[in-house]
Amino acid sequence: MSSFFFRNVYFKIAKALIGLSAKLSSADGQVSKVELIAIKDILEIPENEIDQVGKIFNEAKKENTDYQPYAKHIEKVYKNNPKILEEIIDILFYIAEADGDVSSSELNMIEGVAKIFYLNQSQFKSIKKARKGSDKLNPYVVLGVKPEDDISFIRNKYILLSKEHHPDLLRSKNVPIEVMDESKQKINSIIAAWKRIQKLKS
Repeated sequence: MSSFFFRNVYFKIAKALIGLSAKLSSADGQVSKVELIAIKDILEIPENEIDQVGKIFNEAKKENTDYQPYAKHIEKVYKNNPKILEEIIDILFYIAEADGDVSSSELNMIEGVAKIFYLNQSQFKSIKKARKGSDKLNPYVVLGVKPEDDISFIRNKYILLSKEHHPDLLRSKNVPIEVMDESKQKINSIIAAWKRIQKLKS
């Protein structure tokens, strides 16, 4: 996620975006620790703003209102910039993926937000499909680890996965070309995930 995005977008719609994140995190009935970490990571919240963001998050979580008002506010601000709205859908997927699985209730909410953003089904499916193997996929999910895991443990998992999906290994097994292509995409995701986690834990 570029710093440009957050300088020009996040601070304009901070409360709505955090509120939307809170509603998504509780969409499946519970807010997990890994989802909270994902929100902090993907929104690149500075340490000196964590407490304030936490207050906004908790207030939104307790509200009886649904996610629609938050989504409508964001759509109103960026209705002429669909790329930013698509980026926000990507952010919501990232948060939902944090616990390793996007529940049906989370998926329904993200799709509902996309409709409020006036993104059509084709756009929504394109965003969802593009996340597979994307460097935007939650890095902890890619490596099959947890945010609280030690960096050395995560590094070992990264090395193991890199070896498993290395083109030379697959080539020696004479795997089909389709599998090779898929593996190249996978190895790129693994490398991107490791770099992202290193940055987050530095």
